[in-house]
Amino acid sequence: MANQKIVVDPITRIEGHLRMQAVMDDNNVIVDAMSTGTMWRGLEVILKGRDPRDAWAFVERICGVCTGIHALSAVRAVEDALGIKIPKNANIIRNLMNATLYCQDHLTHFYQLHGLDWIDVVSALNADPKKTSEIQVAISNHALSSPAYFKEIQDRLKKFVASGQLGIFANAYWGNPAYKLPPEVNLLGVTHYLESLDYQRQIVKVHTILGGKNPHPNYLVGGVPCPINMNDTGAQGTMVNQIWVNYIRDIAKDTIKFIEEVYYPDLMAMAPFYKDWFKIGGGLSNQNLLCYGDFPRYANDLSEKSLLMPNGAIIDGKLDEIHPVDLKDPNQIKEFVDHSWYQYPQPDAGLHPWDGITDPKFELGAGTEGTKTDIKWLGAESRYSWIKAPRWNGHAMETGPLARMVLAYAKKMPEQTELVNEALSKAGVPIQAMFSTLGRTLARCLEARMMAREMLRCVDELEANIKAGDEVAANMEKWEPSTWPLECKGVGPAEAPRGALGHWCVIKGGVIANWQAVVPSTWNASPRDPKGQLGAYEAALLGTPVAVANQPLEILRTIHSFDPCLACATHVLSTEGQELCKVQVR
Repeated sequence: MANQKIVVDPITRIEGHLRMQAVMDDNNVIVDAMSTGTMWRGLEVILKGRDPRDAWAFVERICGVCTGIHALSAVRAVEDALGIKIPKNANIIRNLMNATLYCQDHLTHFYQLHGLDWIDVVSALNADPKKTSEIQVAISNHALSSPAYFKEIQDRLKKFVASGQLGIFANAYWGNPAYKLPPEVNLLGVTHYLESLDYQRQIVKVHTILGGKNPHPNYLVGGVPCPINMNDTGAQGTMVNQIWVNYIRDIAKDTIKFIEEVYYPDLMAMAPFYKDWFKIGGGLSNQNLLCYGDFPRYANDLSEKSLLMPNGAIIDGKLDEIHPVDLKDPNQIKEFVDHSWYQYPQPDAGLHPWDGITDPKFELGAGTEGTKTDIKWLGAESRYSWIKAPRWNGHAMETGPLARMVLAYAKKMPEQTELVNEALSKAGVPIQAMFSTLGRTLARCLEARMMAREMLRCVDELEANIKAGDEVAANMEKWEPSTWPLECKGVGPAEAPRGALGHWCVIKGGVIANWQAVVPSTWNASPRDPKGQLGAYEAALLGTPVAVANQPLEILRTIHSFDPCLACATHVLSTEGQELCKVQVR
């Protein structure tokens, strides 16, 4: 029997447009995979000639899910180029807004985007609400735990099914044998799916207070746009006063409570039923990991002693040999386009982002079946993605929560090490279990626990610093272009919830001459490079067994564990409501 080809286009429950191709052997095990970004971002082209002080507002629109983090990376890039130092309050507020994003994003990822790869919604119809209540009481102190409460949720779900419309739970692979949870745990997961939808509205209020809105809160080159007056009662429109500080503190405490009593217990309750997934989907995770570091304790200091999240790279799985990462070194980070729909003067040569070129060239090559408007199969020998292939010192890398947790563990950073050891002990698995699909999912949950605590720490630090007499939120000394050098360049490193994020800018004559963003999903979703090295998504699918070929739940499970962010919304219907894309097995 010939190898089977699977096309999943689009991958849904992600941000943006992603197509995955896989080839299975006679035993339904994936032996090859290709990751295709099917949209062109183009913001780098839009930014040319614009005022660098406005860049954050443009690049923030790269994504509505990664809200805020692109703006943070962008203002850091411009501040680095112009030599601008930010005040202490600005550093604290930026950390607070970023920690808030992490908590909201990780909750969204587990319950709305990835959780349904593990939770069979329809199975919950057969659950005994009393047993679900007993499970809830056994795993946490969550207040919503009565049999009547779970019966109410189950009845709501039954009404969906009876009406013939599953609503938000439609069009999935319910009943697939890859689902392993008993009905009672499935009911627990569905219930908390709905709870998390409600709770996320609370968390993002921090962004509306400090940044004016969510998504896309406001940022500022030189600091943050937050007037501070602890004695103001709100009549003056002050964003930071005692009333708002107290309110944000309450949100932080509630976030800790929700993550500790709902998210973490849920994942730990589900993990024993999927222990085999601690050995599936590793890909590059036990080989090459990359982090830039973030959450500086001290303003204007991104050195190792300042960072809560680590900087470094692990190559060939050597956890005892961590390499420092320098985003300004032209030899460390290069992007390749020989398998991408772009063109360089020298096709096989990589370019550092400061020298980056975003010149689209869409063409189908060898091995492709179909036409430009109806692609059946893309050939790996030619160009097949709108995503470039970034490499660190020539290596394909994985980035994200797993990379951060493992790197911090390798560096013996106390908070992360404690969280990892506790979870692994509870799950009864070794540290090697982190190098997997379920390990990736666990790392994100542990990071959410840490970031909820960081929210509270930032609120306390901000209040203490202001009460000590510091009410400065921005440094405007170099706001005017007349104070800038004629030519300069900078880089803004950040750790987005999905991984290492960098924005590189070149400023000439007061305007942007070049801008390049290398986002986490550029690293993880990248196509092959001139050496034939697979990207993280592609590598992670190799060796994955698929239970039902025309229901490739396992592909979704691993790809969703990365939380892909390809930018913009995914559209699957035409204006006439016709289906345009579907899973194909040949």
